[in-house]
Amino acid sequence: MTQQLTLVTRATTVGVVMELTGELDHHTAPDVRDALTGVRLAPGRQLTLDLAGVTFCDSSGLTVLIASRNHALTAGATLVLAAVPERVSRIIRVVGLEPVFPTHPTVRAAEDSWRPTTG
Repeated sequence: MTQQLTLVTRATTVGVVMELTGELDHHTAPDVRDALTGVRLAPGRQLTLDLAGVTFCDSSGLTVLIASRNHALTAGATLVLAAVPERVSRIIRVVGLEPVFPTHPTVRAAEDSWRPTTG
């Protein structure tokens, strides 16, 4: 049985933070994709995915992470991951996506490292 996924989106001074809690799998990935369509990113800003509460991630979850990155790039923004649990980090490393996803230990660290881009 899939654990429900909770998604909270908030605006910050550097962009948007999406906090995910629960299982990111083929059952819940469409919810994240739907939420992404409503996220408006300004060019040069940052989309931060806070994964601290993610308890499981499968290939559909990885696909959502890639879709999030594409959404940010299309807007002229950047994507970073924050508080990635070791079990999710390991999957990202194993499939070779580590260079694609800059990561930070906390959302605060991600915000502190943000530098505006020119698009």
